[in-house]
Amino acid sequence: MSLSDRILQPLLRDPASPAAPGIADDRIGVFAEVKDELHRRLVDRLDLKNIETLSPERVREEIRSVVVSMVGSSRVPLSQVERERLVQDLLDEVTGLGPLEPLLRDQSICDILVNTYSTIYVERAGKLELTRARFDSNEHLLRIITRIVSRVGRRVDETSPMVDARLPDGSRVNAIIPPLAIDGPVLSIRRFGRSPLRVRELLALGSVTKEAIAFLGACVCAKLNVLVSGGTGTGKTTFLNALSAFIPRAERIVTIEDSAELLLQQPHVVRLETRPANVEGKGEILARDLVRNSLRMRPDRIIVGEVRGGEILDMLQAMNTGHEGSMTTIHANSPRDALTRLEAMIGMGGVPISETASRQMISRAIHLLVHLTRGTDGRRRLASICEVTGTEATTISMQEIFQFQQRGTDPHGRVFGDYAFTGIRPLAMEQVQRSGIDPARILEGHLREA
Repeated sequence: MSLSDRILQPLLRDPASPAAPGIADDRIGVFAEVKDELHRRLVDRLDLKNIETLSPERVREEIRSVVVSMVGSSRVPLSQVERERLVQDLLDEVTGLGPLEPLLRDQSICDILVNTYSTIYVERAGKLELTRARFDSNEHLLRIITRIVSRVGRRVDETSPMVDARLPDGSRVNAIIPPLAIDGPVLSIRRFGRSPLRVRELLALGSVTKEAIAFLGACVCAKLNVLVSGGTGTGKTTFLNALSAFIPRAERIVTIEDSAELLLQQPHVVRLETRPANVEGKGEILARDLVRNSLRMRPDRIIVGEVRGGEILDMLQAMNTGHEGSMTTIHANSPRDALTRLEAMIGMGGVPISETASRQMISRAIHLLVHLTRGTDGRRRLASICEVTGTEATTISMQEIFQFQQRGTDPHGRVFGDYAFTGIRPLAMEQVQRSGIDPARILEGHLREA
């Protein structure tokens, strides 16, 4: 979308949102009228052809200078707070994502949920809050959605009404529009922040203990295959990011995702992303295609952001044929459910495999299963570490090594409990010891470098 198209779009939106402090209710109408007038005059003042050749930072400077001049010459008396807010609103609309920009600047917000143009929720500290921010109309919201997805080479229209995309900071975006969304476009943004949470931050938040993360870090260094499971919003991607920091910097890592979210800190990382079909229904690239291709790229590690279908078959085969130390995530309510989902996904691969063969493949490929939960207080935490030990009869056998035992909630609704090892010596420690790895030293060195 060109800059002129953006400027010609209607601009009015509710200035009574939390992002517009200092504007009294009786001034809302005046503020909106002035903003609409200045928006129209802005079109006549800007040299659109020249300004579109400038960098985004330069564009904002040019627009700001024009807007400040126009606001200063306005016949309507505005307070200093209203003037600053007016300038920021115009800048957000022309160069950003309109009403979403103030929310995106708020680092305390984890999720932004837009349920049609008039309803926007945010999540802070695990709790949903209704905001007073809004779009002008469903058409306005649809233009912002189009702007987001076009930046990453994707599209959304009646023939392709669902889309996954990402923001420049890596935040995950999902949009669904009519005719699938009956009341109007729906937009969901999962924030990841400017920098991912690392082990030090997870420890400070109480999401994991030093003993548990030291054990997991040693297993990652020793090239054990790890599956991270959990429900929606439990922090699977964040935890996978943190675990990946234990991968030695000398190794070559290939990541495969539907929307690139992982922010690995190693220097030798190749990032691959799936691609939807074009308007003619051609050109789709699935995660399974990328997993197969990654095997020809000489990877030391393969990390799949999340397994959802037949790609798990190729990944399990890779884990069983020399690509140790691979990691992925899966949606599941418990470690046992995660294994059940893996079996179901193998069947989606289109290759006839017996249940016995499927379970043997899983038990030989997956070494550790890390399960995460989100408590009623909104806090995300490591709930269990299980080790896959093989198969017994027709069942994949596991043993729990570490668990969080909830003992109750305090008067403020905060969950409290104990983290504890179960006392079972994990078989994984044999490979850790053979690799000459000391878990405590690994964690200490990692925290010192961080």
